[in-house]
Amino acid sequence: MLEIANLSKRYGETVALDDASIAFSAGTVHTIMGENGSGKSTLVKLLSGVVAPDRGEIRVDAVPFVGRTPAAFQAHGFATVFQEVLIAPDRNVIDNILLGYDGPFRRRMPRDRRRQAAADTLAHCARTAIDLDINAGWLPLATQQLVVLARALLRRPRILILDEATAALDFNDREIVFELIEGLAREGSLVLFVSHRMDEVLRLSHRITVLRSGRVVETLDRADASAERLLASMAPEIVEERRHA
Repeated sequence: MLEIANLSKRYGETVALDDASIAFSAGTVHTIMGENGSGKSTLVKLLSGVVAPDRGEIRVDAVPFVGRTPAAFQAHGFATVFQEVLIAPDRNVIDNILLGYDGPFRRRMPRDRRRQAAADTLAHCARTAIDLDINAGWLPLATQQLVVLARALLRRPRILILDEATAALDFNDREIVFELIEGLAREGSLVLFVSHRMDEVLRLSHRITVLRSGRVVETLDRADASAERLLASMAPEIVEERRHA
C-alpha cells in the first residue's frame, strides 16, 4: 500500500533521515519507534507533504508518488495527526473538525450536515460528550487532541499517521482511540503509529520499524518483538550499560 525507498532528508549538516526503506501493508498497524533524533518526526513530515525529500521515492499502491504538498497527500488518502496539537483556538469545535475539508471555492459538505458529521465523527474517538459550539482553545489539551483526531477521521483516510497522538490522553480516551486504531486496520486501512510507549507498541502493532540516527535498524513482525529486543535496537548503549552494571 505504501513504500519508501532510499528516502533521505538533510537540514544543513544534520542528517535527519538517511537512505530509509520501509514497506507498509494495508490492514496493519505499523509502528515507528526510536529515540529523540532518530528520524521519526522527519519521516512523518515527509509522508505528510510538510517537507520534501532530498533523495529517494515514495510509492503508493506500487506507483511512484510525486506530490509535494499536504493537499496532494490528503488527496491520495493520507491524514496525519501530529504530536503538536494543531487547532484554531478562536473557532468552535465544528469548524475545527472541518478545517481544511472544504475546497477553495465550494463546500464539500452542505451547511446543514456539518454539525451531525462533526458529532458522529467525534463520537468515534471520545467517550464523553464535547460541546460542539465552544471555542476549541477553551478545551483541555487532551480534548483538543481528540478534536484533531476527529478532523483526520472525517476524511476517511486510507493511510492514517499518528505521531505520538495518544501522549496527551487519559486512560479512558486512550482506550477508545486504541479500539479505533484496531478497527481501522481490520477494515483495511494502514495506520502508521509513532509512539515511545512500549505497552502501546506491543499491544497495537502488526509490524514495528526501529530508527536510530536517521537510519532503519530493523523491521520486525509483532511475534518477533519484545521490549528487550526493541530497546536493544533503539539504544544499544543503554542495554550495554545495564549489562555492565
